Amino acid sequence: MTDRLDDYRRKRDARRTPEPVPPASPAPTGQCRFVIQQHHARSLHWDVRLERDGVLVSFAVPRGLPRDRARNNLAKHTEDHPLEYLDFAGEIPAGEYGGGRMKIHDRGTYEADKWRDDEIGVTFHGERTNGRYVFFQTGGRDWMVRRMDPAEPGWEAMPEVVTPMLATRTGGLPEEDGDWGYEMAWGGRRVVAYVSGGRVRLTDADGVDVTSWYPEVRALGPALAPIEAVLDGEIVAFDGARPAPELLARRKAPKDSAAARRAAERTPAHLLVYDLLWLEGHSTMELVRYAERRELLDGLALAGDHWQTPPYFPGGGEFVLEAARAQGLAGIVAKRLDSPYLPGRRSRLWLSIPIT
Repeated sequence: MTDRLDDYRRKRDARRTPEPVPPASPAPTGQCRFVIQQHHARSLHWDVRLERDGVLVSFAVPRGLPRDRARNNLAKHTEDHPLEYLDFAGEIPAGEYGGGRMKIHDRGTYEADKWRDDEIGVTFHGERTNGRYVFFQTGGRDWMVRRMDPAEPGWEAMPEVVTPMLATRTGGLPEEDGDWGYEMAWGGRRVVAYVSGGRVRLTDADGVDVTSWYPEVRALGPALAPIEAVLDGEIVAFDGARPAPELLARRKAPKDSAAARRAAERTPAHLLVYDLLWLEGHSTMELVRYAERRELLDGLALAGDHWQTPPYFPGGGEFVLEAARAQGLAGIVAKRLDSPYLPGRRSRLWLSIPIT
């Protein structure tokens, strides 16, 4: 009888990898367990493994299981894995097959209502993953996976494009200082970041996709995964410790030009995030106030080599103005703490205050 783990063993050296490499396939347990592993290999993906006939039938899903019925996600059928993989997490050494960090994203049990060579229908019962999904073959080892039942109550799909809210220019600080939060005006390029399935997409204030202009920021996707969010902020290039908008302007050349590539090498970009517009299937724009959005944003702990969440200051406008002046900035932005987010609108709920 064919050993279904032959392919698995051929690709692994038990002396070099911490992965389980059993000498033989165990007998079927009669259980229907699953595990989903978040795998930071050459590219981030999720491995979905279903217990069947003594092995784990496995799929590599680059963007993870879809959360609603609006899209199908690619799934790559990979070799069967041993049942010991239900509990495996760790670092597969670089240079080995599947090298990279692997951690358990979810596990539980499933029910199968269809199991054919070209289509598998299952209902997951996990800690994070629940609902009915269908894996269907599109050609060779290429499959797709689709969610079949409705998304959770209140779920909203991630918006395709959000036009940023704008501040109204004014001559001085607001009178009721305690009702406002203050941010530095960094003078960068306004962008909205859409983080989904471990990937990042950036659009500018006109809705133009500028992702390829700032490759440094792409690592935010796997760093934030599996969380999905829409973030408002700006791209800033720093000359030493100070923001330098003139350096950022070099990237206005066509994205494929030699000038743009040289600019990218000279002036690394930093994404400064100061608002949260959508989080895990729920819009935060109209019903969640600015102070609450900032609290949720701080909870994401965005801190990397090329992205961060600069602080905001509830009250204390004079102090923030002086701090901005000391950093050589052109001004600050005041936002009412109870302000909703109004896409595409210029509002007096946000004030742009220049340093005079």
